[in-house]
Amino acid sequence: MCLLGFDVDNPEDDFVGFAVEYKEPGDAEFKRLHNRIAFDYDVPVVAAVDGQRTFPTTEAPLQTFRWVHFPWEPRKGIYTYKVTKMHMPQDMKLVRGTSIELPISLDPVTYEGFLDIGFTRNFASSQAFEAKKVQLGLDNDIIPADADAGLDFVNKKHDIAPTGIYDWLGFGAHQLVFEFLDWVKQDASIEVDALCYDLNEPDFVAALEALGPRLRAIVDDSTSTDKDTGVVSGHGIASSAESVSAQRLLTSAGAGRVKRGHFNGLQHNKVLIAKQAGKAIRVLGGSTNFSYRGLYIQANNMFVFNDATIAGLYQQMFELAFNDMDSFKASKLSKVWHSVPQPGKPTVSLCFSPHTKAELSLGPAGAAIDAATSSVFYSFAFMNQTKSGEVRKALDRLMKKPLFSYGVVNRKGGMELLKPSGEVGLVDFKYLADHAPEPFKTEWSGGGGINIHHKFAVVDFDKPTAKVYAGSSNFAPSGEKGNGDHMIVIEDQRVATVFAIESLRMFDHLNFRTRMAEDLADQPKKLTLKKPKAISKLKTSWFDKFYVAGSQRALDRMLFSRK
Repeated sequence: MCLLGFDVDNPEDDFVGFAVEYKEPGDAEFKRLHNRIAFDYDVPVVAAVDGQRTFPTTEAPLQTFRWVHFPWEPRKGIYTYKVTKMHMPQDMKLVRGTSIELPISLDPVTYEGFLDIGFTRNFASSQAFEAKKVQLGLDNDIIPADADAGLDFVNKKHDIAPTGIYDWLGFGAHQLVFEFLDWVKQDASIEVDALCYDLNEPDFVAALEALGPRLRAIVDDSTSTDKDTGVVSGHGIASSAESVSAQRLLTSAGAGRVKRGHFNGLQHNKVLIAKQAGKAIRVLGGSTNFSYRGLYIQANNMFVFNDATIAGLYQQMFELAFNDMDSFKASKLSKVWHSVPQPGKPTVSLCFSPHTKAELSLGPAGAAIDAATSSVFYSFAFMNQTKSGEVRKALDRLMKKPLFSYGVVNRKGGMELLKPSGEVGLVDFKYLADHAPEPFKTEWSGGGGINIHHKFAVVDFDKPTAKVYAGSSNFAPSGEKGNGDHMIVIEDQRVATVFAIESLRMFDHLNFRTRMAEDLADQPKKLTLKKPKAISKLKTSWFDKFYVAGSQRALDRMLFSRK
């Protein structure tokens, strides 16, 4: 996917939006991007606007200043985009204005031979998924109702492989993890060390099982006890998917090669380390659990480093945890940040928990958010539950600043929602429920459990000083002192841009649902494009709200068009 940002310094009164056309690699002709709404319809609005991208932007321009494009079948190489100002001097007479062309590479690998980043689609609660279900003849039963039943879930890929729904939902993260496992499978000289938290994806478990004695693993065994009933639940009980998976892997890998543990709280890492001749050469990590929810429902990220130094630090972490998890907090590895600067590559720094002082990891992240001069994007699954710590404090301060920022959390209770301009700066998970107006279809909630599971912050993505904080950590003091986790900082503008686009994608997706819920009765009136004031007789133009000095929309317009 790519983000297209546009701007007009002094929009004319008859300016009605942007037409977008693109050429795919190797093609000679431009194709048109399409809009879901238009200026006028031959039938009632609710019949004409069916949720599909029906109207070419050359006839129904985009009345916004940015757009995320998802090529239907992405090709590796250069895409050429042409953006044209569209004018309406007379009613329904469109005239082309200034046009700009720009080549953009959509190569799938972030840094060839060093780093790749992938995201889950997080579209189980979306109009796109509702359309996909109709197309493929599916229902909502694509994940088990009970997570512990995942290993035997009958609808998994081998039963409905022709639909490709798991590849579609798993998106880039799904591709990264299974390509990693296929690569290991093809080379018998490679061994794998795995750290798992949620673990119920049957194809993933089967792939680890097939490695036999080439695998070592640590699987979380944390539990919790209900205060009222005394019932114990969690990964550590005998019937959990994690316990069943661990026993299967112990049988296939051999005695002493699979261990259970939870540090002081949780074994919360989701990591695969590939080794050759005893030395780490590649590592996969991030926020994505090896589970149905992690890969197919939640918003998550995953990274793969093809770098022996970075992979070696993860291997040190694994060895300490595998041999003596209880002493990990006292180890030298957990007490400092580990910086890996390499010529020609992004600088990467790592911090492993648990450690004695949460400030070790949270302090730099909070300070970076405080020091931002351009923008901050963030997504933290449980930040509403985190009442203290340097990151939560910095986010609270951020919301009170005019600095441009967008945040996405699973639940926003107790957090500030609005920026000083009065516009939304934070959204949480929403889906279109039973009262969704036409033409919008009622969406699935995605089942029980959280939906936004990311853990990242992007600081000043448009500057050479751009950096991203990410990993498995929830950026909370209790987790940093109690859980086995990793936090990573990547200082690089390209990587920061990748995460910024992901943040925008989620924010727009959820902010739309928030606005729908707040103004349902008036929606049909909003399902048309706005004509110029001279024609519509309205007091305002569609673009006026984007030019209010100091507003989020004005900052948004300028930030993404001037990168």
